[in-house]
Amino acid sequence: MTGKIERIDEMHLTDADEQKIATLLLSAFDDSFGGRSYHQQRHHLRLVLRDPDIIGHMALTYRAIRMGEDLVDIVGLAEVATDPERRGEGIATRLLAVAIEEARASAADFFMLFGNRPIYAGHGFRVVPNTFTYVEHFGARTGNVVQTDGSDSVFDMMILPLGDLAWDETAHIDLLGTKF
Repeated sequence: MTGKIERIDEMHLTDADEQKIATLLLSAFDDSFGGRSYHQQRHHLRLVLRDPDIIGHMALTYRAIRMGEDLVDIVGLAEVATDPERRGEGIATRLLAVAIEEARASAADFFMLFGNRPIYAGHGFRVVPNTFTYVEHFGARTGNVVQTDGSDSVFDMMILPLGDLAWDETAHIDLLGTKF
């Protein structure tokens, strides 16, 4: 597999790349995200694989959340997309390896995502049973505050520790905003 992975800070995302990412997301998901290059909120960093156009994408968000009473810093993974015609070539695997490097180089305590695919477990992520609170966000509009009970697999939360801090599986998690 050829192609170059690029790191793009959100504030430096060009209009052309933004449109290419939006087109990729449209081809990879059954939701157009309103033509945006992001689902719920802008991120901090984009990782893209070009060959020669953008054929793979991952977005990273850096923020604080509450784990029980403690504030902890996390990197969140979102908008994982591969060109449907290029699936099975290792694109997501290459991007995820770079995303983990980015997360490890940050001051975050954990790398977090919502989903449950074998690729994530293969890179050290594990499903955690925590209940959590977040703010719904649909169509670039704020929705309701939602508290999960931990029983819906649609909300599988996966964690990769990045340091010495232990994840508390009994603590309620407050995302302090939307999922990513």
